[in-house]
Amino acid sequence: MNHRNITDVKAWIDQRPVSAQQWKILLLCLTIIMFDGYDAAVMGFIAPALIEEWHITRSVMGPILGAAMFGVAIGALIAGPIADRIGRKRVILMSVFFFAAFSLLCIFARTPTEMALLRFIAGLGLGAVMPNCVTLIAEYMPERRKGLMITLMFSGFNIGSGLGGFIAAGLLAHANWQAVILFGGVAPLLLLPLLIYALPESIPNMVVRRISREKIAQAMNRIGGNFTAETTFVINSPVVNKKNPVSQLFRNGFARGTLILWVTYFMGLFVIYLLNGWLPTIMRSGGISLEQAAITAGLFQLGGPLGGIIVGMMMDKLNPRLVIGLTYLLGSLCLLFQGLAGFTGVSLGIIVFIIGMCINGAQNGLQVLTPAWYPTEIRATGVSWMHGIGRSGAILSSSIGGVLLMAFPGQLAIFLILALPALLAAFAIMMHRKVNPPMKIKGATLSDVPELSQTLNNR
Repeated sequence: MNHRNITDVKAWIDQRPVSAQQWKILLLCLTIIMFDGYDAAVMGFIAPALIEEWHITRSVMGPILGAAMFGVAIGALIAGPIADRIGRKRVILMSVFFFAAFSLLCIFARTPTEMALLRFIAGLGLGAVMPNCVTLIAEYMPERRKGLMITLMFSGFNIGSGLGGFIAAGLLAHANWQAVILFGGVAPLLLLPLLIYALPESIPNMVVRRISREKIAQAMNRIGGNFTAETTFVINSPVVNKKNPVSQLFRNGFARGTLILWVTYFMGLFVIYLLNGWLPTIMRSGGISLEQAAITAGLFQLGGPLGGIIVGMMMDKLNPRLVIGLTYLLGSLCLLFQGLAGFTGVSLGIIVFIIGMCINGAQNGLQVLTPAWYPTEIRATGVSWMHGIGRSGAILSSSIGGVLLMAFPGQLAIFLILALPALLAAFAIMMHRKVNPPMKIKGATLSDVPELSQTLNNR
């Protein structure tokens, strides 16, 4: 066999600059995540209109707001193993169609029960799309740029949620609540043909699934290669059993890291969703006007994209788990500082913005660390299950927020309470360690392996 016709796809991608095709993939995934963010926040935008039109109470509105979150958790758990088996692109396309179509059907809901059911089903698609976009970007980007690229893509969620408020305000000023949902359903459906044509499949995933060399060569050539179907494409990755990907998260030394990622993501989402849902109420209880409370809550959201990009850039240059841990720790200290000092006015806005940068930024950093932790065969499963299990932190905080505010009515007490889960997230991720499971060359025939091993080891 000619050694020049053997290519380790991961090593090849890592050695090359980011091509125009890779930037296009990033832009497509960022756009998908923007629509994901819009859809995740859409019910909050139209909740006042629904309450008024349907003559329901806030307590009845609660299950409607929480229904999608349950769907997101379940969708993430289901989608990961499927994506590892059939590919990232198919699952992303099906997920976009799923959440867009069922969001659109919400227009025809006439009762709270119907709306909650449709939001739950739409949530299944929302939960599946995000971790698979993270996985696809992780597998297309060189290691030295992965942190920045993934956090850039993930910032689309905050952008979509933030812009959604302005879009909803403009639509509600001239139309009814159905128009807000119509936009969130039609726009991703219009994007779908472009995704079918332009979004590629993951190259490492194609290798481990033994897709034809011709198709792999075509995908490699689009990002700057010059390969033919005569090339043997391989990837050097840990030995895993693809038939039961979930159980593999706890084998070959992955168990400790898996549990740490789940705990860290759970704690981070607990803090984020409690502040997202209850920060305006907390501020209002301290005598701040509704307008100021809304601006303060917005500053927490706006800190997220900036924090994520900074964390991603630092992760590309420094120890990733150290960067994430110190960022969580800084966020915890800021929460503690606000709880003790009780800033108001401009100082309050600054400290809340920094908290948003730290907690959201560290959370975005986990999107970089997690796909790097798992091998290609179980990568989507690992990322998706972290999302699904961690989502229970968001569900819990949304449910328990009101109880905490009643038990600790002071304006500052909630900041002191939230400093604890942020601190636990910092300590947990610091305990994360690398593993060295047995490695195997994938994508070649058994007769090729001895020669391939020698060739790759000599590089």
